[in-house]
Amino acid sequence: MAALTLASQGPITAEARPRAGVVCIQLPSGGYLHANPEEAARLTQAEAKRLHDELAEHLRPPFLFALATGWREQNVLRLQWAQVDLDRRVAWIKGLQAKAKKAIGAPLNRNAMDILLAQRAKRVQGNPWVFPSGSEKDSQPYVRASNTGWYAAQRRARIDDLTWHDLRHTWASWHVMAGTSLRSLMELGGWRSYQSVLRYAHLSPEHLAADAERIEEVARNLHGRGG
Repeated sequence: MAALTLASQGPITAEARPRAGVVCIQLPSGGYLHANPEEAARLTQAEAKRLHDELAEHLRPPFLFALATGWREQNVLRLQWAQVDLDRRVAWIKGLQAKAKKAIGAPLNRNAMDILLAQRAKRVQGNPWVFPSGSEKDSQPYVRASNTGWYAAQRRARIDDLTWHDLRHTWASWHVMAGTSLRSLMELGGWRSYQSVLRYAHLSPEHLAADAERIEEVARNLHGRGG
């Protein structure tokens, strides 16, 4: 997969074939250019299921947790039980671990809760890590999830190369397509600016519906249907 850069749009991805449901522009070379770089990075639910089934057993829980929360790789892998309140269904990212250096509190949906409850059932007493690399008291978290096994699983699942961070884009895309507002998405994802979530606006134009209706009366008058 070749990467191109446009000054006004950032990295754009060129592929030898278009992906289903993704808006593309055909290049003179015969390849295809994704109109939006985040579209290239978004997994469909069917692709996510295929990839999950091909992942090594130890990668499946953090993979599912990332898709449930949108958390970055290290925030998932280095999550400790002290950062989780199962009774309140919330978890926290420490300020030092957050990109913006500000602590983030995140509500846990049912998918995230199911993963944490399953991990708690396997927890070795005294081990602080939610996703440890082994079953010993002193087992440490995995250093990386996007390793050779991650990419090998993608090939077996017939999925174009994705980084672990692309799971965050997938999570955000799924949220917006399900009706989550951009403002809520910004808070859920811990983004500091509204500009950061505008990249997902094209996936759900419904957030502009109220504004679109502001000139309805003008249109009705023009058509002779005014009140």
